[in-house]
Amino acid sequence: MPGIDKLPIEETLEDSPQTRSLLGVFEEDATAISNYMNQLYQAMHRIYDAQNELSAATHLTSKLLKEYEKQRFPLGGDDEVMSSTLQQFSKVIDELSSCHAVLSTQLADAMMFPISQFKERDLKEILTLKEVFQIASNDHDAAINRYSRLSKKRENDKVKYEVTEDVYTSRKKQHQTMMHYFCALNTLQYKKKIALLEPLLGYMQAQISFFKMGSENLNGQLEEFLANIGTSVQNVRREMDGDVETMQQTIEDLEVASDPLYLPDPDPTKFPVNRNLTRKAGYLNARNKTGLVSSTWDRQFYFTQGGNLMSQARGDVAGGLAMDIDNCSVMAVDCEDRRYCFQITSFDGKKSSILQAESKKDHEEWICTINNISKQIYLSENPEETAARVNQSALEAVTPSPSFQQRHESLRPGGQSRPPTARTSSSGSLGSESTNLAALSLDSLVAPDTPIQFDIISPVCEDQPGQAKAFGQGGRRTNPFGESGGSTKSETEGRTDCNVHPRVISNSILHQLFIVRFLGSMEVKSDDHPDVVYETMRQILAARAIHNIFRMTESHLLVTCDCLKLIDPQTQVTRLTFPLPYVVLYATHQENKRLFGFVLRTSGGRSESNLSSVCYIFESNNEGEKICDSVGLAKQIALHAELDRRASEKQKEIERVKEKQQKELSKQKEIEKDLEEQSRLIAASSRPSQSGSEGQLVLSSSQSEESDLGEEGKKRESEA
Repeated sequence: MPGIDKLPIEETLEDSPQTRSLLGVFEEDATAISNYMNQLYQAMHRIYDAQNELSAATHLTSKLLKEYEKQRFPLGGDDEVMSSTLQQFSKVIDELSSCHAVLSTQLADAMMFPISQFKERDLKEILTLKEVFQIASNDHDAAINRYSRLSKKRENDKVKYEVTEDVYTSRKKQHQTMMHYFCALNTLQYKKKIALLEPLLGYMQAQISFFKMGSENLNGQLEEFLANIGTSVQNVRREMDGDVETMQQTIEDLEVASDPLYLPDPDPTKFPVNRNLTRKAGYLNARNKTGLVSSTWDRQFYFTQGGNLMSQARGDVAGGLAMDIDNCSVMAVDCEDRRYCFQITSFDGKKSSILQAESKKDHEEWICTINNISKQIYLSENPEETAARVNQSALEAVTPSPSFQQRHESLRPGGQSRPPTARTSSSGSLGSESTNLAALSLDSLVAPDTPIQFDIISPVCEDQPGQAKAFGQGGRRTNPFGESGGSTKSETEGRTDCNVHPRVISNSILHQLFIVRFLGSMEVKSDDHPDVVYETMRQILAARAIHNIFRMTESHLLVTCDCLKLIDPQTQVTRLTFPLPYVVLYATHQENKRLFGFVLRTSGGRSESNLSSVCYIFESNNEGEKICDSVGLAKQIALHAELDRRASEKQKEIERVKEKQQKELSKQKEIEKDLEEQSRLIAASSRPSQSGSEGQLVLSSSQSEESDLGEEGKKRESEA
């Protein structure tokens, strides 16, 4: 017998749209089998009830058997062995239709019982399991919706426990029902063959036992054919029993292994987050706006395909494109009253989607996967190894460094003053006391009468172009997610006040986006100690409290290897641009992780010197240390790039010097060769003059010496 099509029981827990689509095919096949078996049952029941119409009923049975190959079964429709076997049966039955007399008892036991049992027990079992599965699936969807609507602001442990238990119970019920339903549908593929063959075999055996006198029709060849069919039926039954046993064992194993997965938010210690994925699939809730403030959430199946994010509704055969995630930006967001939300913004900033994951593990894995795809790691030969290497390098690079004070004490030799170009990352305690802190005066850091700026000047303001330019704004719409680090003409003009030399860092590997709120900025006197940032924080917060200033401008802070950018989240317009080489100091508040700041060294200012320093203070969502670590990583990458560039330029200069020396040596060799040639010609021309007549003039010793000196001078001049 040919291979049997089966539903994958192992994929019942995932419940993907492909599995549901395949389930629909099996259900359609079960409906077709039910319709066909009802017709066959009616035909055989007519043989059993009406002996007078036996010939017509047998002819109808033969006709139905002939039409088997014309039936359009979604599964097993091209079974040539079954079609040829039924064709042979139809021929024999058609030959015997005129002389058959059915014994009611034999037909009831051998023909009607198997098909009635299949119709009343097996087909009804399929229908019952289908209804139970539909109810379990609806209950699971309802439980998932209630769980997704759990409030993050008003958490109730009792409600959360009840909803979680409801999800666990409904998911377990759906999984178990679905596995048994799949098993029944797979078994139906065997039973439909047995239900077709056994009644026919019983019918023929009853006829053989009753019609002894019809041996001329029931010859040995037919008996051999029937014996082969009986053997095939037994083989199918044994294969079915073995497959059923295997499926039952698989169901038991999956029930044990899948028990922890019934919880919507599994234990992260048992199921760690994989941050090196470049492909992921699963159900997510997508927010769809229905009005200005109202929105709905739709649960769909999402999966990544190359650099695209695809979505697929349950029951669909294929998915559709949801968003192009090459060079996109992904970040976790606080969305209304839902947890585990993240936002994906396209590379041009024109399209964004807010999605909700089911668990914290899925939430982090989706963000890491989309971030890896955004960097086009999936195009490498081994994407997972490349992603692991990139993530490990980034993790090592952004590991918090020792505090400024520790580095200062460890690097400072005895009695030597601290270098003037000190840097700090997310380090330093605001309340710590040390000898350096005692030596510093607050007035030496920030002047008491320094003005404070509490808001950002928008680049679209036409009445304050000078101030916008002073902050290095380009006043143009930029792409914060996909543009390279190269400085365009407008950016170079906007940075002239900061003495920024245009430089290009193409295809920057660092593009990190953070949500920040601007608190204020002020000019400072010193930029070589983190206390400058701490004192600026104190003065700005105190000034805000005194003047009752509570409004803060929210922006997106983009950290790259070239600069820091403050971007308007609505219009994607760059508000401020801070060149990275001039960010000389950055620190976060040690007690309040939401506060951080950095010092920018600019040209001009209130001081009389050419350079001045301005300290900018921001508030973030508990990401101050991450931002400082990202800035430190960007400066390290830029430093390595600059060192590589200088090394390459030095190597090129050495090669140019060597090439110049080679040219000079070759030129000198040519000059020496010419002089030797000239000396040989002079020597050859002087020989006949010496062997001439006695009346020839002879040079005096003084004249010969002068001539020799003249030749040596000419030789020196030629060599020079």
